[in-house]
Amino acid sequence: MLEAHHYTAAAKRKGRYALPEEFDGTVHETAMYHAVRAFLNNQRQGSHSTKTRAEVAGGSRKPWRQKGTGRARQGTIRAPHWAGGGIAFGPKPRSYRTDVPRKVRRLARQSAFNARAADGAVHVIEALSFEEPKTSEMVKLIEALKLSGQNVLFLTAVPRREVFLSSRNLKRVHVMPYGDAMAYDVLWADAVVIEEEAIGGRVLEAKATRKKTATKKKATRKASKKPPKRATAKKSATKKKTTVKKAAKKKVTKKKGSG
Repeated sequence: MLEAHHYTAAAKRKGRYALPEEFDGTVHETAMYHAVRAFLNNQRQGSHSTKTRAEVAGGSRKPWRQKGTGRARQGTIRAPHWAGGGIAFGPKPRSYRTDVPRKVRRLARQSAFNARAADGAVHVIEALSFEEPKTSEMVKLIEALKLSGQNVLFLTAVPRREVFLSSRNLKRVHVMPYGDAMAYDVLWADAVVIEEEAIGGRVLEAKATRKKTATKKKATRKASKKPPKRATAKKSATKKKTTVKKAAKKKVTKKKGSG
């Protein structure tokens, strides 16, 4: 079971948070590679274009006669080896569309979350609520979380307009709903901050409270005079054995006396 840091809405540390079952620790690097590659390919417009020697203007006349000049023969000044000539094997408009199966996308997303959780880069926070869009409020929140200078991804339970507008002017901060995050978004971020309502899971007890509860249990056990069940069973078994041995000894002594 993977754990994350737990914070209040004011970015105060509360303790540890147990992540749900989908954070099982499996990281499939091949699936993440294909998902990230497909995402980057799909961002390309593919509008690049160059002109071949047939499309470049000019060069319809032979620059000089074939023989007698002492120079190499040339047929046109728009050949690829001439300055201003056409481009040989240059790029043409094309589509870079890359499709990835849905199961691979899911596996890549889960692997990305597991990788960030294993690195301790997942933080769970209570519901984010800004009264109005303010970039300064988002900057204060990031500084309180001690994440300044990092790529931070905020994942909310529902679309929150105020939080999104507060981070729009920050280059290293992205805000989106938890369900819209892809593998590329999670891997882009150095730290992932998720709302408690979006991720599920449960809050773990702090270490201090665990120690207190353990000491209380020990004190109650010592105060109670009744021994544990296993100890009583062992004692009863030893008592039975001793009584059986005594009875056998008495029988032997009686037989000797009678003889």
